[in-house]
Amino acid sequence: MKQLLFTIALLMSSLMPSMAQCKFQNTAFKSGEFLTYNLYFNWKFVWVKVGNATMSTVENHYHGKPAYKASLITRTSSKADKFFIMRDTLLCYNTLDLEPLYFRKGAQEGKRYTVDEVFFSYPSNKVHIKQHRLRHNGEHVHKEWTRNDCTYDMLSIFLRARSFNPEGWKKGTCVNFPITDGTHITPAMIEYKGKTTVKADNGVKYRCLQLAYKELDDGKYKEIVRFFVTDDDNHVPVRLDMHLKFGSAKAFLVGARGVKSQMKSVVK
Repeated sequence: MKQLLFTIALLMSSLMPSMAQCKFQNTAFKSGEFLTYNLYFNWKFVWVKVGNATMSTVENHYHGKPAYKASLITRTSSKADKFFIMRDTLLCYNTLDLEPLYFRKGAQEGKRYTVDEVFFSYPSNKVHIKQHRLRHNGEHVHKEWTRNDCTYDMLSIFLRARSFNPEGWKKGTCVNFPITDGTHITPAMIEYKGKTTVKADNGVKYRCLQLAYKELDDGKYKEIVRFFVTDDDNHVPVRLDMHLKFGSAKAFLVGARGVKSQMKSVVK
């Protein structure tokens, strides 16, 4: 499930400086946050609940230094497994200043199981990236890159994105950045789509910012995820609309524990 959870920081100067200065202040979450979601697939034009997803963030250590550890786990139910099995586990470590350090995605989608890993380091104000992919046939692929611009995996950009400041944004505002997986580095962007109200699966309505995550594909930017985050300091994802290889999926927030600030986006 390549999409998950996908998203963004606000300023291009923050995301893509001429020399990599990839630190960014976290204002949106704290250690111990735990989010839960219901997962739906579009089955013959009908939205069917097929499983759940969880996202947790805790302060931990990476190579002996303090770091945020974030994980995103998606699981289809035993009933849905009869039609399509999905077992995705995404893990990342970031410095407390939100620099990416490590990313891993283990994905079982149908009968295929693959693993992506990305290792980040920052020598001489540059970004050094080591990529590893274990293909479903057992083949290992390794690549290395050195870049001047800050580069993100899909989970690290999500953590950083939650600390954006959307004041002054207008519909159509775009933020560009490179995204990496186990074999490729791809141009990507976030486009601001305005504000709306979303009812979550906990029965609560939230004022939300609506954003589209896009990746460059065959010369054009293709929307991968449309996501809706609370219009408050937490920027908690309430709903995600995902365009997957095997169809469409949605995720709706069920619960949010350990959030950093009061959820002022609740519509009463």
